[in-house]
Amino acid sequence: MPTSGCAHARAIVVGSKNFTEQLVLGEIIAQQIENRLHQKVIRRFNLGGSLLAHQALLAREVDVYPEYTGTAFAAILKHPPIPDAAIVLERVRTEYAANYALKWCDPLGFDDSFAMVVRGSDARNGHYVTLSDAERRRDPWTLAVGYEFLTRADGYEALMATYPQLHWTSFPKTMDLGLLYRALEQGQVNMVAANTTDGMLSALDVKVLEDDRKAFPPYQASIVVRFAALQEHPGLEAALAELSGKIDGKEIQKLNYEVDGDHRPVHDVAAEFLRSLR
Repeated sequence: MPTSGCAHARAIVVGSKNFTEQLVLGEIIAQQIENRLHQKVIRRFNLGGSLLAHQALLAREVDVYPEYTGTAFAAILKHPPIPDAAIVLERVRTEYAANYALKWCDPLGFDDSFAMVVRGSDARNGHYVTLSDAERRRDPWTLAVGYEFLTRADGYEALMATYPQLHWTSFPKTMDLGLLYRALEQGQVNMVAANTTDGMLSALDVKVLEDDRKAFPPYQASIVVRFAALQEHPGLEAALAELSGKIDGKEIQKLNYEVDGDHRPVHDVAAEFLRSLR
């Protein structure tokens, strides 16, 4: 593992998964550490899905990365999804500490759930507001999803268990998350499994169908960090705590859009956000 060159301390390694929001959060965390601790930070972004990022933590390949309570609860801890945000957070925090020696920091301030999205024109013409409304559509839906949505118990499996009358033309099409809205706009599909904090939701004529029966659990965004890293780097815990409660749903959607819609560099978006906190 690389060292920082001062007092023989290991460099702090910040990881992220492989979609825009994770890159933004990872860069915010990395710059926050650099600004507060004034030491070297290594970025290991685009780690892939949740299981790969979690394994990287356990293998000490990364020290800290952003994660979501519902994802940890269902995908990592293998619990059936439940809707109570406080219970999910407490159980994740307790079990991560006991099983993995990982600290689950206080939430950042927003919830990023799965979002079943349709074109605005389809929603208006069919009077679709909720996923229950979508069940009564006579013609089958054509669905596109990211790979994780198909493989996780809190994804496609939870959707179909809760809304069994949703009918599809075929098995869902899997594609890179960044291509979902393009596929929807171009008419390749008429529903996508996206995320509630996607920046493109505020820019396109689309409709998020309300999850009225609560298929998906709460996904509060938080920072996960190894206890060993906190012990090795005095001040790290305080630096990370400064980010708790600082990013609400509108803010993260704005940051995501600046990257996806305005094509601004992730580094600049993160730096500007951190300056706004001072």
